[in-house]
Amino acid sequence: MLLAKTLTSSTFRLALIAIGTFGLIVSAIFSYVYLSTSTYVRSRSDRAIMTEYSSLQTAYARSGRDGLVALIEQRITDKSFAGNVYLLADSSLAPLAGNLRGWPSTITAATGWAEFRAPAPLRDAADRSLLRAMLETFTNGDRLLVGKDIGDLDSFADQMKLAVISGVALIFVLAAVASILVTRRTVGRIEAINATSRAIMLSGLDKRIPLRGSHDEWDRVAENLNLMLARIETLMGEVKQVSDNVAHDLRTPLTRMRGRLEKAYHGPRNSADDQTLIGDTIADLDAVLRIFSSLTRIAQIETRERKGAFRTVNLVEIASEVVELYDAAAEPDGTRLVVAGEREVLVTGDRDLIFDAIANLVDNAIKHGRAGGQVVVTSENTDGGPVVSIADDGPGIPADQNERVFKRFYRLEQSRYTPGNGLGLSLVAAVARLHGARIEMLDNSPGLKFMLWFSAAGR
Repeated sequence: MLLAKTLTSSTFRLALIAIGTFGLIVSAIFSYVYLSTSTYVRSRSDRAIMTEYSSLQTAYARSGRDGLVALIEQRITDKSFAGNVYLLADSSLAPLAGNLRGWPSTITAATGWAEFRAPAPLRDAADRSLLRAMLETFTNGDRLLVGKDIGDLDSFADQMKLAVISGVALIFVLAAVASILVTRRTVGRIEAINATSRAIMLSGLDKRIPLRGSHDEWDRVAENLNLMLARIETLMGEVKQVSDNVAHDLRTPLTRMRGRLEKAYHGPRNSADDQTLIGDTIADLDAVLRIFSSLTRIAQIETRERKGAFRTVNLVEIASEVVELYDAAAEPDGTRLVVAGEREVLVTGDRDLIFDAIANLVDNAIKHGRAGGQVVVTSENTDGGPVVSIADDGPGIPADQNERVFKRFYRLEQSRYTPGNGLGLSLVAAVARLHGARIEMLDNSPGLKFMLWFSAAGR
């Protein structure tokens, strides 16, 4: 099954194309080496033949037939010329001197180069050798043949040709085997991803792609996919939790509205009671609408639809406006709001969204801080960048709850009966993500300190 997928995979087809291209290049290189070597060896042999031919021609011009015959006889007995072939024949092709028994019947030309098989085996040769010779016809009709045994050269050329063919064939075979092995490994890793995907579709998001510990690109892909699956699983869990919390938070006001309306429906009409009922119902409906409005606003922020309104803003001005807005809300509990820090802290962002984020943090500090306590809003430029902090001196929150408070509808146990819907800090987190800001929660000893770290304006 895996072999069939390997042979039909696109990776294998690409590997075959690469093998074909590489094979053609290697074949061209080997062919060039073969032809160059063969030509070089043949040219050296031809130069040696031409040198000897010139010597014999000079001897004939100086001493005539007798001098040439004497020189040929000398050459035949000289071991340094053992590979040479000589034949001097008269006009009737009868041999006069040389180590060939007769004029080759296959030679029809009177002058020039010729290749032929020796009429009979030469001395110390088992069979008829392949010869290459230079031919010359003198004015008196005598014919001269000077050549060399090129049988060894021919064998060398054949061996080179065999080596080239064998080398190219071996390269193709090894490349094909390597391609199958590499493709099989690739297909195997892809199949592991596919198997995990099918298991996820059948059973759930708890499955993960297995890692081989090789730390190669496939392991990195698997790690990233596993991280993505973990993130999706977390988001799905949060969606389920949000759905449960929405149902839970809406049940109470809707149940109250239905109870009041049912009581009014079955009871006698009374204008004062009806007025109270209508007012309470409107208040509950407003609470429900606020929940949906907050959810919609968070969704808009998370889809980054608000980045078009980014510009340079001063955190000090925004913080001062928030404190001025909430000053009246803090008076009933005796909470004192204080603005501290520098006079100008510039960041790039959406002014309204930053205002909402700081307002939610200040609102939380007032609601969950100590009655008669103090909330300090500080804006300053630090080495780590612009930061706005909101600190209270209330009971704070447990350290293990720091991450959970940013989830939608999440509320601490001691805050269950405090007005709110648990979406304020979720909106703060969404605004921070949109602006690339970092949220930090510190123990204020006593109380809690929220810090929003921004990038400096222009970055």
